[in-house]
Order: sequence, then C-alpha cells, then structure tokens
Amino acid sequence: MTDYAIGDIQGCYDRLRDVLAKVDFSPSRDRLWVAGDLINRGPASLATLRYIESLGSSAVVVLGNHDLHLLAVALGGHQTRKKDTLSDILDAPDHNKLIAWLRQQHLCIHDSERNLVMAHAGLPHIWSVDRAMSYAREVETVIAGDDAGEYFARMYGNHPECWRETLAGMDRWRIITNYFTRMRFIAEDGTLELTTKESEDKAPEGFAPWFRFPRQDSVRVVFGHWAALEGITGNDQFVGLDTGCVWGGVLTIMNLDTGEKIHCDC
Repeated sequence: MTDYAIGDIQGCYDRLRDVLAKVDFSPSRDRLWVAGDLINRGPASLATLRYIESLGSSAVVVLGNHDLHLLAVALGGHQTRKKDTLSDILDAPDHNKLIAWLRQQHLCIHDSERNLVMAHAGLPHIWSVDRAMSYAREVETVIAGDDAGEYFARMYGNHPECWRETLAGMDRWRIITNYFTRMRFIAEDGTLELTTKESEDKAPEGFAPWFRFPRQDSVRVVFGHWAALEGITGNDQFVGLDTGCVWGGVLTIMNLDTGEKIHCDC
C-alpha cells in the first residue's frame, strides 16, 4: 500500500485523474490524502466530490475553506459567490448524501507513525499536536452535529484574531476554523492576519508565514491553501502541496513515504 497526498484539487477532476494515473493509483491498494479544497472554482466540482467520496476508506480528507463554504451555503443560509462553481453539487440528486459525507471529514489529521500532520492551511506554532487535535475534534463535532446550522450561519469573520483558551462558543469555533483553513500570515503571539494572500515577501509588518516560526516538535506538516507559495517553504518539515492547479499551475501529488512529488500540468 502506498499513501499519496494531493494538494488543492478545486474541482479540476480531469487533472486529478491524470495525476492519479501517473502514479498508478489503485483504491484497492493505495490511499489518497486530500489536503482540503476538493471543490470550487474549477469546472467539475461535482465529479471531483463524487470520486473522492466513492473512495471510502481509501480517502483521508481534511476540509478546506472552499469545502466549508459549500457547507455554509447548504446549511447556513449563505449565498453562492460570483466565482463559485458549486451549482452542480447543489442541484445534484445525491446532494444530501455528498453534504452528509463532507460533514464527517476532519480539520486536522495526525499520523503518529509517520510523525505527520495534515491540515488545509497548516499548524500554528502556538499549538502542540495534541492540543491542535483536541481543538479540531471540538469543531468537527459541531460540524457533524445538531448545531451545524448555527455554526455555518456565523462561521465567517476575522475575529477574534488571536487564540485564547478562555474563548467559548462561536468565537472559539471560528478562530479554530480560521487557523486550520485560512491561516497564511501570523504573528509570534499567534495573531492571524487574514487579508493578505500574496507570496511570502508580501508579509505585513509584524507578521510572517506561519511556517517561519519554530515548533517545539519535529512533526512534519502537510498543507495546501497557499497557491502563491507554489509549494515552496524552504523547510522540509513543512510541505506545501497547493501549486495552483485551478489558476493554470500544476496539480501536485506526493508519496508520503518517499517524499517524491509528481505533477500534472494544468
């Protein structure tokens, strides 16, 4: 069995099948770790979501901000945005099945044998792996539970900006969500800057990419979300897999054991 991790697919179904063919991926033998943003902006969100769901236990999935946006539209009363490509999912006859499956996915996954964490945006330096997993489980329980409608109705927002253990309710759920799915630039104390989406050299004053702050452990972090990095972090401990497929870049898949990366031109 080989475990592969793949970056932001964002509805680019044909390119997904192309890159899986390059590694001879077989769901009966291999597993696919998906670093979030399965859907949206690309041309085939429904086909992508159906395929990943069909993999069953051969898919290991964390939610990205675009996946949460679909749930916010479906469950939280939000409207689609101009650039969204979600209508095929929302109108599909198996819509309810796909939404229910998406609600069961994770915000963060820890593979202790590989000393590896996967989260869509990354892992803030202010949290140990154990704390991060505990916070992820809190929000995952809400997403899968009876309070999901309230959560998705109030999910959007940049406040609070910094983690405090005393946070409760929606403020606590929102900032946990933002660390796992929207984080790019962060301050030493953990304050998030969520408006800047450009490359590392555009860091606002007092902020740096989250992976520039040293961790107290050696866990390898696999993430997506930040296409402007083109997968480059300059540190093997932090593995960026969003290489801008939906923006005309490449779709990247990585062998989790060897570290080999294979690309498909988009």
